[in-house]
Amino acid sequence: MMELRHLRYFIAVADAGSLTVAAEQKLHTSQPSLSRQIRDLEQEVGVQLMTRGAHGVELTSAGKAFLDHARMALLQAEAAKEAALRAARPARPTFALGFISGAEIGLLPEVDRVLRDAFPGIELRLSSDYSPVLARALMRRRLDAAFMRQEDNAADLAYRRVRTDPLVFVFPSDHRLASQATVAANEVVNETFYLPSRSAPAVRRVVLDYFSRAGIDLKPDHEVHNVVHAISMITSTRAVMMLPAYTARYLPESITTRPVHGDVPTVDLVIAHHKANASPVLKLLLSRAGRLAGAAS
Repeated sequence: MMELRHLRYFIAVADAGSLTVAAEQKLHTSQPSLSRQIRDLEQEVGVQLMTRGAHGVELTSAGKAFLDHARMALLQAEAAKEAALRAARPARPTFALGFISGAEIGLLPEVDRVLRDAFPGIELRLSSDYSPVLARALMRRRLDAAFMRQEDNAADLAYRRVRTDPLVFVFPSDHRLASQATVAANEVVNETFYLPSRSAPAVRRVVLDYFSRAGIDLKPDHEVHNVVHAISMITSTRAVMMLPAYTARYLPESITTRPVHGDVPTVDLVIAHHKANASPVLKLLLSRAGRLAGAAS
């Protein structure tokens, strides 16, 4: 009989590309036991899902088709569990709210005021993380809403734009470009340039598209994972980056920003939520999106 653990094991192996890595680092079980679970799953499904070779594990065409449904089944199971847990909690209103790291500084005070004025005694559960992580939490109904970037492959989520952030160039304050009012794409082609990592796919995509439109084949020297990492790398290597303009408030005096000359790339900040979420707290939050944008500015 197919069980959720079979799906969890299959996904772990598919993501790791290795039975050994999945067993030791993700599932904390033995490799023979994991192999047996995968064989049981394949026997239950009736087709081979994986091929095993000297260089690891590869999905068959059937395995690739099965993987998407396996992920969705796990998400739905976790959402069902979370719904049951919420139903068993006391009647005190609660609202789980996420932010992409840093966005809460400008938004949280107004969000807190709006929700507490309308729902006295409400318990706000706050979290801060990368946008893809917030999207998964919304899909699993662990969050009610999140201020984040719009994510691909999240059909169950709905979005409402809060604001549009321009991107700016970021570099050391004594950099040669600091004397300019604006900076163009072709002025950084010979500089050490860092790109946001895949943990921030929306900003990464906007940066790559900007240079592509400028006819520049961007070859970044390194990737950074968050603003703190960016500060460290820019300071130590005198590199150049592009980041949303609001991050300027976190930068030390040794780092400065300059607007983009000409075609300015932008990225939207949205309120995201699960389409099935009928919370009155969420409805109020969505109705105040314009006011929140003004407060954040």
